[in-house]
Amino acid sequence: MRAAPDINSKLAKSDDDLSDAPVPAAPAAAAPKSDDDLSDANVAPAAPKAEAPKQLTSQQASDEHARLFTEGKFPSATTCAVCHPDQFREWSVSSHAYAQLSPVFNAMESTIVKSTSGTNGDFCIRCHTQVGMQIKESVYMSNLDRSPTAREGITCIVCHRVTLNYGKVSGRTSIAEGDLFAPVYGPRDDSVLKQVLADPDKYTVVTSKGQNGRAIHTEAFKFDPITTSGFCGSCHDVNLLNGFRLEEAFSQFKNSPANKKGTTCQECHMGVTPGIASGFAQGPAATIGGVPTPTRARTNHMFAGPDYSIVHPGLFPHNTKAQKLATMREWLTFDDQGGWGTDAFENHLPSNYVFPPRWKSIDDRYDARAIIDEQKKLLNDLDIQRHQLLRRGYQLHTFDLTRNDSKGLEFRIEVANNTDGHGTPTGFDAERLVFLQITVTDANGKTVFVSGDRDPNGDVRDTHSAYVHNLERPFDDQLFSLQSEFITRSLRGGERVQVLATDYSLDPLPFIRPETRSHVLAARTFSARKQARILPPLSSRWAEYHVDANLLTGFAPYRVEVKMISQMVPVNLMRDISGVGFDYNLSPREVAYRVASGARILWDKTVTIDGPQMHLDWKPTEAEIMAPPAKRPVLARDPPQMAAVPQDHKVAMLP
Repeated sequence: MRAAPDINSKLAKSDDDLSDAPVPAAPAAAAPKSDDDLSDANVAPAAPKAEAPKQLTSQQASDEHARLFTEGKFPSATTCAVCHPDQFREWSVSSHAYAQLSPVFNAMESTIVKSTSGTNGDFCIRCHTQVGMQIKESVYMSNLDRSPTAREGITCIVCHRVTLNYGKVSGRTSIAEGDLFAPVYGPRDDSVLKQVLADPDKYTVVTSKGQNGRAIHTEAFKFDPITTSGFCGSCHDVNLLNGFRLEEAFSQFKNSPANKKGTTCQECHMGVTPGIASGFAQGPAATIGGVPTPTRARTNHMFAGPDYSIVHPGLFPHNTKAQKLATMREWLTFDDQGGWGTDAFENHLPSNYVFPPRWKSIDDRYDARAIIDEQKKLLNDLDIQRHQLLRRGYQLHTFDLTRNDSKGLEFRIEVANNTDGHGTPTGFDAERLVFLQITVTDANGKTVFVSGDRDPNGDVRDTHSAYVHNLERPFDDQLFSLQSEFITRSLRGGERVQVLATDYSLDPLPFIRPETRSHVLAARTFSARKQARILPPLSSRWAEYHVDANLLTGFAPYRVEVKMISQMVPVNLMRDISGVGFDYNLSPREVAYRVASGARILWDKTVTIDGPQMHLDWKPTEAEIMAPPAKRPVLARDPPQMAAVPQDHKVAMLP
C-alpha cells in the first residue's frame, strides 16, 4: 500500500495563490464608507463603482464549477439562507459549520490516516464532511479546493436530507440526493409549506426549474427520529474500527439522569438557554420574500460548545456576502489585524503601500471590513453562549482549608459537573483541556506555590509537555485536570500514554490490525484504552493541594487564587499532528498561538487565608452562570505566555 501523500502538496500555486507578489496600488484618496446595506443576506452586493467588469480567476471559475456540480445533488446552506436567514445565521457560526474548516481537525485526521497507511480511510472525516465523502473527495484535500457544500461541514442537508433511522453508526449515514426542489425532512409535516405553495404570488416562489421566482422545496416530510437523542447519537458516539470507544457522549447520555426523566439532547442544546432544558424560542420557520411564516416553537442551530474558530474571519463564520466578495485564498491575504478598511488605516496610508491584487480598491477594503465587523459580532455572540454553557458544566462548589501551621498549607477545592445529561468533558475528552490554575502568594505578593501554570509552549506541565519530557520544566504532580488520556499497548505487551489513539509500531508499513481476542471478557479492545478523568453527570471531585513549609516565607496572610480554565485542545496536539502540515498556510506555531489564545477562564476566585481552617461555599447562582464574559475573545492574537518566548528559543518537539 502506498504511503499517504503530503497534504501540503495539494496547495499548489495558482494565479491567485498567496505566494504571488503583491502589485503596487496607486495612491487613492480616502473615501467614506458606502451607504449600501450589507446586512441582508438575500441581496447581492452592488457592482463596483466606475470599474470595468472583473474577469474570473481560475480559482473562482473552479469554485463556480464545483458549486454548480454539487448544488444539483447537495444544495448549499447559502441556498437555504434565502428563506431561512435566522437559522442560517445561527448555524453559520456553530461547531457544526466549523467541523470541516478546522485546521486542527484536518491535520489530525491526515496524521491518523498517514500513520495507519491509509487503513483508517474516511472514518474520521466522514462525520465532518458527509457531502465531501459522498461525492468522493480526497481525505487529504485542502479546504481551499473542496466543493463549497463539502466545506460547510454539518450543513443543512446533513440532517434534513436523512431519510433512514441509522442508530449508532459513527457518522456512516447517507444524504438523499436532490436539488433544491427535492423533499426535506424535519420535526413537522408540510402544513406550513402547503400554505406557502398555495399562494405563490404572495411568497413569489417557484417549484420547478426554468421559472422566474424564488426556488423552494416542494415537499416536507415529518421525520420523527430527528427529534430524538438517537439522531444525535449517529455521530456523537464513535467506536473505532477495532472496537475502541473513542467518544461516548451518547452512551453517557443514555445512562444519565436527563435521559431517565425524558429530556433530549435537543432540549438542552437547541433551546433558549445553552446546557439546560429551558424550552424553545418562538418564531417563524421561514421568511420568504420578506413574509414570515406563522410563529411556532423554533430550535436554536448555534450549538454552542467548547470549540472556537482559529481561522481568518473572512472564512468563518460562513457568510454569503464574504463568499461573493472574494475567494478563500483572497480572504487569506486581507490583513484584518492591520486595520485594512478602517478610517484609522486608510486615512494615513503611505503612498508606497503595497496591496495584494484583490485588495487594491479602497471600496473593496471597506466592504471587506464591514463584513469582518459583522463576522466578529457573530463570533462574540457565540462566545457568550459558549461561556454560559461551560460555566454550567464546570463549577467550583467548595473551598476547604484543612491545615495552616508550621507544617505548611493544605486545602482542597470541590470541582463539580452541574449538568445531568453527560460527563464533562464529553465527546473527544482525551483532547479537552480543563484544569485548575492555583497560585499562592504571601502578604508581599511573592509567589510561593503554583500549579496549573503553562510551559513556554502553552501546555500545562503534564506528561505531554515537551518541556517536561526534556527535563526543562518540572512535572506538575499536583495538577488537577479533567483531560482523559489515551493508553496504547505495544506488540510486546507494554503500555504507553499517547496524544493520539494510534499505536506506535516497529512495522515499516503500519496498519490497523484486527483484534485476535474477543472483547467480551475485558469489555474493551486490547490494543488501546482510555483513562477517563471526566466528571459524571451531577458529580464532583476534590482537587487537593499541599504547600510545604519550606516554601512559605512567614509573611502572612497568604492568598490563594483559583482559576478554572477551559481550552478546546492542548497545544501538544499540534506537535503530534504538525508533520502533515496545516491548512490555510498556517504554521504549527501560529495554530498553537491561536488555540491557546482562545482559552477561557470560567471561574476566578481569591481566598485570603485566615485561621487554621476555613470552609467556603462557592456554588454559583443562576445569575453568575449566565453573566457574559468580562472580555470578548481577541481573534488570532498571541497569548502573553507565548509572546514572551524569545524568537530564537529552540522549543523541542514543536516547530
